[in-house]
Amino acid sequence: MMGLLVLILVAGVSAGSLGDAEAAVKKTEIMVSAAASLQDSLDKIAVQYEQQHPEIKLVFNYGASGTLQKQIEQGAPADVFFSAGDKQMKALVDKGLIGQHKMLLKNQLVVVVPSDSNTKLTTLTDLTGRAFRKIALGQPESVPAGQYAQQSLTAKKVWDTLQGKLVFAKDVRQVLSYVETGNVDAGFVYKTDALTSKKVKIALTVGEHVHKTIHYPAGVVKDSRHQAEATAFYRYVQTSAASSVFSSYGFQLAQ
Repeated sequence: MMGLLVLILVAGVSAGSLGDAEAAVKKTEIMVSAAASLQDSLDKIAVQYEQQHPEIKLVFNYGASGTLQKQIEQGAPADVFFSAGDKQMKALVDKGLIGQHKMLLKNQLVVVVPSDSNTKLTTLTDLTGRAFRKIALGQPESVPAGQYAQQSLTAKKVWDTLQGKLVFAKDVRQVLSYVETGNVDAGFVYKTDALTSKKVKIALTVGEHVHKTIHYPAGVVKDSRHQAEATAFYRYVQTSAASSVFSSYGFQLAQ
């Protein structure tokens, strides 16, 4: 009888300890919907943030800003939104879906080619040449980088001429992949994307006068169930510690 009582007590203590352990490791998940071009920098910032806030687990949903905008509009779970364009953030603000928001970063549009390419590119009009058979860019309807590329090519009066060469991608990372694998001869990405890959090189930096300024705003989703935690992370990405990471990946600070 005594042995049975000991077993019951031990089992009770073990169950209690297990419950305490589960409670200790239970974290608040913050869903961050962010432009694909922010993946490397935000992944690094997440490591820093979670070390300082062990009670928080950051979960990222990377994609084209326009696609993420639509997801938020349709009620998909999100706590913080990082866009690669003003248009997508403004649309959500105008619909009352975003609370606090701020212009955070700036970027540059570039044309990349495979790292072993010997093709010269001195102006966007050179893309009409025979050396460039396929050119990748993001879908202008949903990918801000694709919109900037379309604006640039239209300003140079070659958008219509290049239609037969254009290959559209779901986001800038897919454009980068197409160039890395040699499936296209050139692609429009952000400078920050180009710097992440050794398989491509920047052939041309597109002048800012031919497209809208590339802004990256961030904001807190009003329907977030974790307003305090979401706001805390939103504020953290504005600190010098986060700014240093963004700068190391080639972003310019908007301030």
